[in-house]
Amino acid sequence: MTLKAYFEHREGLGILSTADESGAVNAVVYAKPHFMEDGQIAFIMREKLTYKNIQANPKACYLFAEKDKYEGKRLYLTKTKEEDNAELIETMRRKIFDSHSDSDGKVHLVYFTIDKILPLVGSAESKGCPHHHK
Repeated sequence: MTLKAYFEHREGLGILSTADESGAVNAVVYAKPHFMEDGQIAFIMREKLTYKNIQANPKACYLFAEKDKYEGKRLYLTKTKEEDNAELIETMRRKIFDSHSDSDGKVHLVYFTIDKILPLVGSAESKGCPHHHK
């Protein structure tokens, strides 16, 4: 099963962790990643602390815990690029935001490569990681 298929068929809670240039860590509940044609993943980000952190430090970790289980994935990430194409971002949104949340700042699509995949519990790294997520 590809990583994309895994996320399409699982319910659960995602947490995106980032750190600033001095190492101060932030963790926030985040939606599942968007899987891009080139093998990268992307997240839609508002200009808040997570976005500020990823500007200063390109490393992040996305933890996904499956609903009612101690199973899931930890994705270790490196930011590669971002874009501000509002039309593209709008087509990618999975949730309709109310007008209050839409006024919460500019939105960016931030792309990441997956450096390493680990299970939620344990340390067995997925084999063939660079191609595992296609």
